[in-house]
Amino acid sequence: MNWLQKILNRKSRLQNSGIFYSSMTSVIGNKPKNITLFETAFTHRSLNKSNDNGEPVNYERLEFLGDAILGSVIAAFLYKNAPKGDEGYLTQMRSKIVSRSHLNNVGKRLNLVDFLHTKAALSQFGDNIYGNLLEALIGAIYVDAGFTACERFIYKNILTEVKDLEYLENKIASYKSLFIEYCQKHKKTFKFETTDDDGKDFIKHFSSKLYLNDQLIAKARATSKKKAEEKVAQRAFYALQTEIQQCIKK
Repeated sequence: MNWLQKILNRKSRLQNSGIFYSSMTSVIGNKPKNITLFETAFTHRSLNKSNDNGEPVNYERLEFLGDAILGSVIAAFLYKNAPKGDEGYLTQMRSKIVSRSHLNNVGKRLNLVDFLHTKAALSQFGDNIYGNLLEALIGAIYVDAGFTACERFIYKNILTEVKDLEYLENKIASYKSLFIEYCQKHKKTFKFETTDDDGKDFIKHFSSKLYLNDQLIAKARATSKKKAEEKVAQRAFYALQTEIQQCIKK
């Protein structure tokens, strides 16, 4: 590579970095202090990146942190806004607010996948990538600017839609839990059969089959065992929706 090409490549990287910085400023509502944190928040493990200490550089650690911070902010919100709710009620409501479907929708609205750096084709990711990136972004905001900035971001982008707790009470937090409750009340047998997927996807997947009274009623696949079983339970719910809802209400 000649000296001119090196200069052009460096200029291109600086321009791209400037665009990313502007984008992050717009998304989080303030200027990042350490843009590298936010670059990490959108780096997938498929790139096999590491820092000078040999530590992996991807969004998973920030996702873990963001999940914990999000749970704390939601818990405080519910404690303040549901003074009559007991521990069980508050836990259930928090689960509904931080449900994968809700977080995925927020991630989609913010177009977070546009910033993702990965070797895998986007078609290989399910909807959960949006929620994962959202949690990683929250983790990056916390490390970069602290708890108050995180809280402000969560209120603006996640809690603005939670205006009616009574409406939220009727939303389904876990299709798997709902399906199990239905089977127990109706004295039906069920079995989740989940295995590693043998497909050739760059990202590892799991396949799950759900049997009701020894009859296969739904199949699904996702990037983790937990997600695959939740997805297959959701499909089973829609197949038996009327019967399940009537049973649960009794």
